Amino acid sequence: MMEEGKTSIFLMPEISLTPQMEKRLKVYFGDAVAMWHSKITKKKKEQILKGIENGEIRIVAGARSALFVPLHDLGLIVVDEEHDDSYKAQTRPRYHARDVAVLMGQKRGAKVVLASATPSTTSYYKYDVVKLEKPYVERKKQYHFINGDSINTPILRALQENYVQKNQSLLFLPTRGNFKYLYCERCGKTHLCPYCSVGMALHRKHRHLKCHYCNFTEAIVDTCTYCGHTPLKSERMGTQEAIEVIGSAIEGIKIEQFDRDSISTAKKLKEALKRFESGESHLLLGTQMLSKGHDYANITLSVIMGLDHILGLADYRARERAVALLFQIAGRSGRAKQAEVLVQTNDPEFFKSYLHDYEDFIKDELAFLEMAQYPPFASIARILIAHKDEARAGKITLDTVTRLKAFEEVEIVGHGKAPVERIANKFRFNILLRAKSRVPLLNALHTVDCREIEIDMDPVEFS
Repeated sequence: MMEEGKTSIFLMPEISLTPQMEKRLKVYFGDAVAMWHSKITKKKKEQILKGIENGEIRIVAGARSALFVPLHDLGLIVVDEEHDDSYKAQTRPRYHARDVAVLMGQKRGAKVVLASATPSTTSYYKYDVVKLEKPYVERKKQYHFINGDSINTPILRALQENYVQKNQSLLFLPTRGNFKYLYCERCGKTHLCPYCSVGMALHRKHRHLKCHYCNFTEAIVDTCTYCGHTPLKSERMGTQEAIEVIGSAIEGIKIEQFDRDSISTAKKLKEALKRFESGESHLLLGTQMLSKGHDYANITLSVIMGLDHILGLADYRARERAVALLFQIAGRSGRAKQAEVLVQTNDPEFFKSYLHDYEDFIKDELAFLEMAQYPPFASIARILIAHKDEARAGKITLDTVTRLKAFEEVEIVGHGKAPVERIANKFRFNILLRAKSRVPLLNALHTVDCREIEIDMDPVEFS
């Protein structure tokens, strides 16, 4: 595109990917590349905009906001890891950067490339698929399936053997912090955030409990606030306890914690990746960040936990999310050497049937989505009502449902309290709508007018 005098935008799902991608792009394009994201200072952004204006900068790479940088003569937009839900903004305006990129390409006459090893069902169905003639990495991986839901003997043995052989490993967990919840064995109640109806995550390293919705923090409690029983138990392992379990079982192993609690700045990310790439650390242990497209050349073992938890989510895309995650995490290993992938699940047959071809899964999943009438075969919208007065929020919900019943082409799939009933001291209710096409859905939504209401078209999460 540069040879044709055109400019380009390269999108990544998260800021955490920018250091590696900046390094790669500058090898080929030098100072014609600029990185753009929310962590860039105002002064730096002014310099970039000046460089764009005078023609020195021809490629802008970054997260969602890079899409709106005023490039002239736009010729190409690349949406890397297009399947990633991070492209969907979860605050107003709730846009999907992938969809905006496609629209922008149509309006400005630019080519749009949606790139992913695990394309979303929506993109696979809507757009032409172009495959590489041969895989970027041709080495095969050996998959092993084990039961359980914790770091058990097979996992420790595999990590030990890989460490002794002086190879590097990766371990994925679905939750950050020390555990997902603290709960009472006597009454079964979970210790909740006082402002949100979600469990407080235990962060043992920082010796506190934290709500990951409103960021409320409190000291670790040991007594049930409902029945007074002590002590409280912890449910589901997280990164911090996993580090302690593995560190005590494998002498000498150096573990790099890779989640949003430990990697909170670009500097910390660079330092962590540098330690791992140099071999200073032996095991990269973390959460969703591990699947975000980073390259780790020397990993020969990937351990994947928590897939059953993802399969069990109240989300019509749960299967797609679980299978895509398996492929993405497994893909972080075996870049330079043969690799093994250890998958912990109580439903191995489901995953085994798709190991050799992700496209087989996509075709099966599209058949399921068509039968169930979910996107891309229908349009859905989520109406979120939030108010400090629970009764008021409930009344707004019922009034809205009554109004929407007048639209015969729109199905009210369900309505009621949101899975997370309260955030920041506001009570939350959901209404889920579905229609065969977008037009009747939009017509119905245009009648919804209330400041306590937020509309999310094509929602990717339902909490």
